[in-house]
Amino acid sequence: QVQLVESGGGLVQAGDSLTLSCTASGLTLSVFTVGWFRQAPGQERQLVASISRGDGTTTLKDSVRGRFTISRDNAKNTVYLQMNSLKPEDTAVYYCAAKLLVAQNYNGWGQGTQVTVSS
Repeated sequence: QVQLVESGGGLVQAGDSLTLSCTASGLTLSVFTVGWFRQAPGQERQLVASISRGDGTTTLKDSVRGRFTISRDNAKNTVYLQMNSLKPEDTAVYYCAAKLLVAQNYNGWGQGTQVTVSS
């Protein structure tokens, strides 16, 4: 059973940066494709970024490309979401989740971490 833990959220001003961390106990994250998602009030949860198992290919949602970076540190068993030039519309609860195969759904959802960007 995959269980991930998100951390690093907070209250920042527009233009600031934050780095979110996604960790897991009892399993090796590097064998999973890991995604960062966000859900704003009244909206559906959306995939923001992903990093694949193996070659580490990354994907980014159009609205965050050029501002956000997803990366993994296998030695620390952690996947990061570096968020720069934050905007008020980035305000949401951010979650990470993982999957082994492309055809699978993501799972292992944690409690999420709140990111609030003030204007």
